[in-house]
Amino acid sequence: MKYNSLGNTGVLVSEICLGTMTFGGSGYWKAMGELQQNAVNDIVKTAVDNGINFIDTANVYSYGESERLLGQSIKSLGLSRNELIIATKVRARMSEGKNQVGLGRLQIMQQIEDSLKRLQIDHVDLYQIHGFDPITPLEETMRGLEDIVRSGKVRYIGCSNLAAWQVMKANGIAEKNGWTKFVSTQNYYSIAGRDLENEIVPMVQDQQMGILPWSPLAGGFLSGKYTRNNKPEGDSRRLAFDFPPVNQEHAYDIIEAMETIAEAHSGDASDVSVARVALAWVLSKPGVTSVIIGAKNTDQLLDNINAVELTLTTEELEQLDKISATPKPYPQWMIQRQSNDRMSANNFSPNQSAVVSK
Repeated sequence: MKYNSLGNTGVLVSEICLGTMTFGGSGYWKAMGELQQNAVNDIVKTAVDNGINFIDTANVYSYGESERLLGQSIKSLGLSRNELIIATKVRARMSEGKNQVGLGRLQIMQQIEDSLKRLQIDHVDLYQIHGFDPITPLEETMRGLEDIVRSGKVRYIGCSNLAAWQVMKANGIAEKNGWTKFVSTQNYYSIAGRDLENEIVPMVQDQQMGILPWSPLAGGFLSGKYTRNNKPEGDSRRLAFDFPPVNQEHAYDIIEAMETIAEAHSGDASDVSVARVALAWVLSKPGVTSVIIGAKNTDQLLDNINAVELTLTTEELEQLDKISATPKPYPQWMIQRQSNDRMSANNFSPNQSAVVSK
């Protein structure tokens, strides 16, 4: 397992992060997984034994059950709290109460307390807003987050599912007031969904933040069991929800290319899965700090973890980039077009400083 800095901080996190959406499985979350305590203990132990020190959950996953099961697992397994980086989130509705949703200071202060109780810990290492709240001023949200950081209940803050301008505005407010800024952003990113590359990736690289991709297998569509000639029926997350949305015909082309690459890397010792190739592709992308993977059993988890051992060749990466490419939206295509005359001159790199001679 390799470890990367969490954004522009001194914290090292494993390049694979254990996602816990499969823990609990009540209500809406049932299709994601229904793991109860014994199965959760097995998943967490397998993850930690294989070098994972980063675990991501959310208050809304099974309405608190995911956090509760994770907290009990850490306690039951006797894991060292200081060796784990625990991340959770706030924003989604937790009950029918009028103020049990959103990113107002009231909700932030209440939800961090509830999450800490369920997790049985005294602080969260990374507290993330789970999306944008259109009726709460960003100033209020950032001040609420600053207050819980100063209280010692949170070490770092991050965001999820925000547009690049929203991240920049929030961090601008924080910087202006001397408050804590977002160090990471958690977004959907897969070889079948590359929209992130248009705005978020350039922003992250410029601001030295970290990307934590969720659903790198596109809700299971890139697991290897879905092909043009094999469309499984029955109970699965992919069949229960078309989430995240996938252009299936385009994805089938990508899957066929990944099948060929998987076969080329397979040998007598073990077979390389399509899922492993998909994860290795995401791991290779600029700005990616840690890829979040969920699992319904330890075999699935181990296969995904093994993606860190798979090194795709330059030619394979170029092939996958080409077949998974989507047209750039405006103004990205115009920016790229107008940049050619500047970037090509004297082999200038964007990481170099421009020097003007008189």
